[in-house]
Amino acid sequence: MKSNKILSTLWDYFVMTVGSVIFCMAWTSFIIPNGLASGGLTGLCTIIQYGTGIPVGWTYPVINFALLIMGFLVMGKGFGFKTIYVIALTSLLFELLPKFPQLEVLMDEKFLVALVGAALESVGIGIVLMRGGSTGGTDIIAMIINKYWPVSPGRVYLITDMFIIMSVFLIPGKGIVDVIYAYVVMLGFSFGVDFVLLGNKSSVQILVFSSQYKAIADHMITKMDRGVTALESVGWYSQQAGKVLLIVARKQQMNEVINEVKAIDKRAFISVSSTHSVYGEGFEEVKTGIRKKKKTSQIEEAE
Repeated sequence: MKSNKILSTLWDYFVMTVGSVIFCMAWTSFIIPNGLASGGLTGLCTIIQYGTGIPVGWTYPVINFALLIMGFLVMGKGFGFKTIYVIALTSLLFELLPKFPQLEVLMDEKFLVALVGAALESVGIGIVLMRGGSTGGTDIIAMIINKYWPVSPGRVYLITDMFIIMSVFLIPGKGIVDVIYAYVVMLGFSFGVDFVLLGNKSSVQILVFSSQYKAIADHMITKMDRGVTALESVGWYSQQAGKVLLIVARKQQMNEVINEVKAIDKRAFISVSSTHSVYGEGFEEVKTGIRKKKKTSQIEEAE
């Protein structure tokens, strides 16, 4: 068991390393060489570099320090150590990667650069976040908020980054076009990181209409270990009472569930719809917010 835990920890750090490299290359190979900007702490540091000449590798670790303390206090020691590692690694990469000009991809089509940079950045950040780490900056803010409220990380980035990007106007020679491209990078990143983090958590709601509902429900529970709810129904044309089976499953389990239903009753009518924010056993835990949590703690202390 101890060796498995060590291997699991080493795997987490290896995956975070890969994610950090992808994230940094998005900036040093695409975004910065082409003079683009974006949101987040890295975007802020890039804007500072454009305006003052101070490299991202210097400002990035300094600004991160205060936010790192906040994340350490709120998210726990595991979060803190992993984030320290990622911040140290990315700070080093921001120093080393620019020394290899052959890695820079200069392109005339700025829009394409923005899309590629956003895609790589979101993949890198998503990989790091999935392993409990963070590259710092608004990542820490997003993880703290997401711990207590069911707000997607992408939405947190979207709101905070809007204000950072507006500071592009303060850089001499930059204008509205640069701000637009920065917003393109930001929007692409926001949607991309949500897809990486939440794509495998998408769920579907399956309604099964069949006269063999009992056999199907028993099969789902005993053979597939899926919860089933039987809803009373009446076929209005036939005026016959029956039951409709309600099954909630992960998106990747949808075809398996449908195939099993069809194997029992080929004539079964099946309706599938996407659903979000499924909470409960086997899905996501309910996040109630800080105030409610504190109130619960006070009640428990009073008892």
